[in-house]
Order: sequence, then structure tokens, then C-alpha cells
Amino acid sequence: MRFSSIFSSIALASTVFASSAVLAQENITFWFTDDDPNYIKRISELVDEFEKKNPDITVEFVTTSYTQSREQLALQLSVGEGPDLAKFADSSLVKYVLDLRPYMKDPDGYAALHGGSLEFLRDGDHPNMIGGYVASQTLNLPFVNVTLFEQAGIPIPKQGSTLAEIIDASVKVAEATGVDIPFTMDRSGHRFSGPAYSYGARYLAADGSFVFPDEAAKTYIKDLYHWTQTGAFPKEMWGAAGGNRYKNMGDEFINANVVTYFAGNWMVNPFQNKIKDAFNWTVLDAPCGPGGCIPMPGTTYIAGFNRTKHPEAVAKLIEFLGSEPVQREIAEKYIIIPGANVKNINYQLDDENAKKAMTVFANNAANVTPEIRAFYKAKGANVVYDTIVQRMSQLIVGEMTLDETFARMASDVAKGNEELKKQ
Repeated sequence: MRFSSIFSSIALASTVFASSAVLAQENITFWFTDDDPNYIKRISELVDEFEKKNPDITVEFVTTSYTQSREQLALQLSVGEGPDLAKFADSSLVKYVLDLRPYMKDPDGYAALHGGSLEFLRDGDHPNMIGGYVASQTLNLPFVNVTLFEQAGIPIPKQGSTLAEIIDASVKVAEATGVDIPFTMDRSGHRFSGPAYSYGARYLAADGSFVFPDEAAKTYIKDLYHWTQTGAFPKEMWGAAGGNRYKNMGDEFINANVVTYFAGNWMVNPFQNKIKDAFNWTVLDAPCGPGGCIPMPGTTYIAGFNRTKHPEAVAKLIEFLGSEPVQREIAEKYIIIPGANVKNINYQLDDENAKKAMTVFANNAANVTPEIRAFYKAKGANVVYDTIVQRMSQLIVGEMTLDETFARMASDVAKGNEELKKQ
């Protein structure tokens, strides 16, 4: 297996194809990204195992950051380039996904294992398509540093708390303990959106077009902006990066610099491995508001693309990685909610903080509404996500007023709707 970064992968592409002719092997490229380095390492080991079983196939395993993958993958696929398969979260890329069913050894068995989750990688014209598999299902909720709350003598917000109540409690804890950051969330439109729906915001019109910001979203934005001005949500957290670039705040939480951090269940395993016994932590239920107590769902995929020249090799690798034994191991060891129908998952959690956190995530899954699932599955959702990150950041650093921010967001979404009609 060739192991490289995304940039060396692009630079070495011509070398890879040239060598394939000499070795008479099938060479495929697999882009992979995750916040858990141990998970990345295990996938690379599984790729090695696959190559040993299939000596005629060479896999270039390319590790990327989420930002690199998001910025490069769509661009390369749009011009018929890029990897043969990849892990990604952008549902708009489904249009580039290849139907692997004709190339699989046991497509019916594979489809039975993965069930309804395969719908995420299908379009209306191919109802039986197998494009790959759902690598993980996620929910976004607030992580809190329990030890800091205890030191401050402030009660941890209970189920039913609003975002304002959670942030108010976090500010009190920060003031009592001297911690720099009362509240933060990843610089991500996806992370922003759960509380927006709890405020009552809706992103989809009846005709399926995107609408943003409505009055509820404006109220939420006004509150977030206010919190950046007071220091409850330090403006540096979102203002330090440019454009619509993603920024993860997990290290700040690991280093005990944050009281409350809005992220998702994919951080449970990194937190138990890196925080260890430095402090106690847990997860709160979704913040409540006029729209309900709504956690934002998410999905990541591993799929093959129609630009590949080696569909049989891609199908073999995906059939291997998507098998029940591999899916069970990955789920149990790296604390993942898989798309596959793996029964009686026994999460390998010795850490009590992690156990409690996963219980909260599981209990909140039922609060995901049909409206938010419809938005999440809609093609082109980045139209909304991108304007959230870019325009919120400009607002936070003082480049635009609130009214200008609302106008630019609405304009961005209107332009996005027009572009989507052309596709």
C-alpha cells in the first residue's frame, strides 16, 4: 500500500499510472479523513490486509484533513479526476458515485446488511444502486467539562435547557475558574444548524428550494453575535479562519480551555483517548427552543466514483471494508454508529465519561425531526452551510452589520438555488 497525503497523491498520480503498466496491477486511490488518528491507522491496516488477499490490486491510501477533502474532492470529481473512492460527508457528491452492484461478489447480501442506509447513496433513477456504504451516523450535541462546573459550584444545565441557559451557565463557570472560553462550536454550518432548528428555523421551502435566513434563524444569529460581543463565544473561534473553511475546536476542549463545546459523537473516542483522567466530561441533551430540542444529524460515506478505471477493484475493497466483521470492529473499537445493520454492538468503553456520553447521544436520536432529515438529504445543502460560515465570520469580525449579513445570506442562497436548477 502506498500511504501519502492528498498533495503528494496529486503530484504522484502520473507515476502511479505509469508504474501500473509495468506491474500489470490495478492501482486505485482511496482518500480518507477522520478526526480520530487511531481510526485512520486501523483503516490503513485493513487496506494492507486487503492488498495481501488481492495481490493484483495496489491501493494508494491518502490521508486528508476534512478541509482539504471538502475543498479538493468536488473540484477534482467535477473534471473527471480525483480518487477512485473516498470518505466524504457532502451529499452533493452522490451524483459522482458509481453503481458497484454489477461488480460485487454478493451484492444482495451486502444490500441486506446495509439496508435502508444505502438510500443515502442513491438517486431517483437507480433504486437498487450500491454506491458504497454509510461509514457513520452522527448527532451534534454540547460537550461540557464537568470538573469545571463542579469547581465553580454551578449546576450542569438539565434536559430542557435552552442554548441561552447553557451559555449563561458556561459563562459563570468560566468567570469562577478563569477558563478562557465559556462556549464554542466548530466553524461549521452543520454544527450551527441544530440550535437553529431548535430556535424554529427551517431551511427548506415547500418546493424543495433552500430558504435562509428566516425570522427564527435571524433571532439565533442575533443571539450568537451578541455572545461573540460579550466574550461568551469568543469571536476568535470563528474569525480566525477565512471564507467558508472548516475549523475544529476539539483540542481547546481537550486542553481544558473550554467549558462547553458544541460538536458530535465522533469526538467521544478521541476525547476518551486524549483526556483520559485529566478531568470529567459529559454531553448535554440538545438545547431546546420554540422549534423543539433538536440535534443535527450527520452522515459520512465511503463510496466509489464513476471516474474510476478499475470498478472491480473498487467494488472488492468496498465489499471488504463494508463487511459485517469489519463494520462491527470499527463500530465497537472507535465508538461509531454505523449505517450497517450490525446487531448487539458492544462498544469498547472503559471510560465512564464516554459511556455516559454515548447514552445521551443514543437518547437524543429520536428527537431528529422529519424536516431536518429532509434538509440533510437535500442535494446542495452546502449552499446554506457555506453562507452560514462565511457571512457569520464576516459579521463576527465586524466586516458587516446584522442587516447586511442577513441580506448577503439571502442573496447567496438565492444564487445557489439558481445554480442548482441548472444541474
